[in-house]
Amino acid sequence: MVSFEGFAASGALPIYLQMVLHIKRGVIAGSIEDGDELPSRRVLSALLGVNPNTVQKAYRILEDEELIQSRSGAKSYMLLDDEKTARIRAELTEHDARAAVTAMKQMGLSKDDAVALIEKYWG
Repeated sequence: MVSFEGFAASGALPIYLQMVLHIKRGVIAGSIEDGDELPSRRVLSALLGVNPNTVQKAYRILEDEELIQSRSGAKSYMLLDDEKTARIRAELTEHDARAAVTAMKQMGLSKDDAVALIEKYWG
């Protein structure tokens, strides 16, 4: 079962997109695998204290990206393969790299200072 333990909505990103990112990060981390069952929309909305429509939006995005398979009245399951996992990894890597660069620029760091900071914490 896909776990939402530790999920805490925060920041400016809509909750349904945070849920999608949570699942995608789980795929990359290896804690979510092909065939894993997702909580029902009702159960997850109660667990997270969000509107069921919020969960529906997140699941719809995952369905549209063919990352989950859902059938009316049936459980939803992860639908993953190596190609999808690689696509998710590339997407999240670019997303996080852009966010980090934007934050460093907003703090007034030069490119050289940013590279030095990355090298400092890389190891």
